[in-house]
Amino acid sequence: MLNGLIHRIGLSPKLMLGYAGVLVFMMGEGLEQGWLSPYLIGKGLTIQESALLFSVYGFAAAIAAWFSGVLAEIFTARRVMLAGLLLFLLGSVCFLVWGLPSNNLSVMIPTYALRGLGYPLFAYGFLVWVAYEAPPERLGSAVGIFWFVYSGGLSVLGVLYSSIMLPFLGEIHTLWSALIFVVLGAMIALMLNRTPGHTEVGDKQKASLSYVLKGITIAFENPKIGLGGIVRTINTSAAYGFVVFMPMYMMDLGFSRTDWLQMYAALWTVNIIFNLIFGVISDGLGWRNVVMWFGCVGCAITTLMFYYVPYFLGPNFMLTVVAAGLFGACLAAFVPLSAIMPMLAPENKGAAMSILNLGAGLSTFVGPAVVGLFIGSLGSSGVIWIFTGLYLFSGVLMKYVTLPKAVPAAVEENHHSLA
Repeated sequence: MLNGLIHRIGLSPKLMLGYAGVLVFMMGEGLEQGWLSPYLIGKGLTIQESALLFSVYGFAAAIAAWFSGVLAEIFTARRVMLAGLLLFLLGSVCFLVWGLPSNNLSVMIPTYALRGLGYPLFAYGFLVWVAYEAPPERLGSAVGIFWFVYSGGLSVLGVLYSSIMLPFLGEIHTLWSALIFVVLGAMIALMLNRTPGHTEVGDKQKASLSYVLKGITIAFENPKIGLGGIVRTINTSAAYGFVVFMPMYMMDLGFSRTDWLQMYAALWTVNIIFNLIFGVISDGLGWRNVVMWFGCVGCAITTLMFYYVPYFLGPNFMLTVVAAGLFGACLAAFVPLSAIMPMLAPENKGAAMSILNLGAGLSTFVGPAVVGLFIGSLGSSGVIWIFTGLYLFSGVLMKYVTLPKAVPAAVEENHHSLA
């Protein structure tokens, strides 16, 4: 039955094995997501110091994500993924042996940042692998599955594992246990998975500083790729901005902190499911159409719903959870961007994916920055309307991110039929 499903999706069993490896790897990467900051604050760090630690970690991850595409194209995805594994292990060991016990930011920041360099090279290196190995007419489904396993490991299974094991292992041993998942996931994706093709050969002719810089310059050489990068930045910016002010807003309306956490969990659970759904249906409806209408316009509408449903209807938990889930679903409709971007530059797929990955990293800064800059003067409602406006703006940008004629006929026909 599993082989039949794989055959229907149209992806090779070896590529599916890689997805399994990414899922297990991201479990290890994300298991401290929900509790490390409160733990560090409990140990004596201030909120600002904890925020600085995670900001630098995010910056390191954004840089690694940015260059993962071009490095994978030069040195092969497999080698970049292996480098990501080694950096993650080195950073984790240094952080746990020296950084965390010191409770000193000057030691904690560089060791934790080293860890942050690792996982994007592994995960986004594999995404470049997908861009090369998946059949073009199934690329929407292929990237949808990638984001399903990426988010499922990071935001669901890793957090679930921590919630179960923390009472038994404690914080330090739980962090050490992350390395088991990371190594196991890497073994599945790399050691058991020998896929011939570009992932094994690479392109040594591109091994130059000028091509590494292609991960920057391609956005100007091909403006459509630059526009796609901006759209990807806007994609999750509101989600990262919400965590800064929405908990207080919801509690002011009468919800409890537990209510808010359950709303946020519902948002991401629905998002993970729809990462897969929108990836598959985009191969039929057209990649750009799904991003533009379900993603950009959908997120503009559901951002307002998430804010105003409890504002006008009071602390109605179920209706607010539905609004949160609808936002999470529309957030997933940006998944086909991962199929569009490499098709915009068939000869430089890695560089195009680097711009996409940079957008993913920058969204972690743009969202909180919008909140920090405008909530004092415009209030929470003003911030919501700014995010709404950004989503509508991204929809306008997507109108100009047209696919080249070289795109497979089926995709191109669907693309034009709904545009």
